[in-house]
Amino acid sequence: MDNKKPVIELFDNPWLKVDLTGIFMTTVVMLIVFLVLFFMSRKIKMYPTGAQNALEYLVQFIKNIISTNMDWKQGKHFVVLGVTLILYVFVANMAGLPFELATKTEHYVYWHSPTADPVLTISLAAFIIILTHYYGLKLKGPKEYGKDYFRPVPFLFPFKIIEDFSNTLTLGMRLYANVFAKEVLMVMLVGLGASAAAWGVAMFLPLVALQVFGLFIGSLQAFIFCMLTMVYMSHKVSEDH
Repeated sequence: MDNKKPVIELFDNPWLKVDLTGIFMTTVVMLIVFLVLFFMSRKIKMYPTGAQNALEYLVQFIKNIISTNMDWKQGKHFVVLGVTLILYVFVANMAGLPFELATKTEHYVYWHSPTADPVLTISLAAFIIILTHYYGLKLKGPKEYGKDYFRPVPFLFPFKIIEDFSNTLTLGMRLYANVFAKEVLMVMLVGLGASAAAWGVAMFLPLVALQVFGLFIGSLQAFIFCMLTMVYMSHKVSEDH
């Protein structure tokens, strides 16, 4: 099935297209993450229970990820980044799991996982790589940070430049490919089940299994994205790199 997205062209220029679905879904995911964190941290108690307990567990989980990749002296700056990132990617991955909204005739998609769009995942990965450079310069200073590109031997400089581009592509495309594949399989099973009553019964169990598998994949990809972010960050801010 050929999925389309509603777009508008700025100044009637085909090179300046705005993906309305992408903007809408990104905004929805950001709003969900904000509301979740807001209500989980609204009433802070000395002895946490319920939502506060879950939030503290998540914060500790992120601290453990950071501590395995870098010294806490540098890592303490990235706790909020880690919590926000893992929640955003997780919610974005899960957004298209229950359902997908599309028009029946032209099949314009209005609701899906925003991370099933390579533009978003590559942009998010590029933002992370830029952020690693920013904190590398901030925490180590321009002089010391610049020397890292020529350590341990100067001829590695071009390879380290290439590494930044490859890290951006692999970080973004890994997330996109896994989420997109899940959504394609979901659409195929739903379409096959809707074609006939017999197929609808036959596709019920595979669809449930795919939903569970999609939950696992979405959670795993959120963890991997957060973990790799801290790995790349440690390469830029740690003293031993």
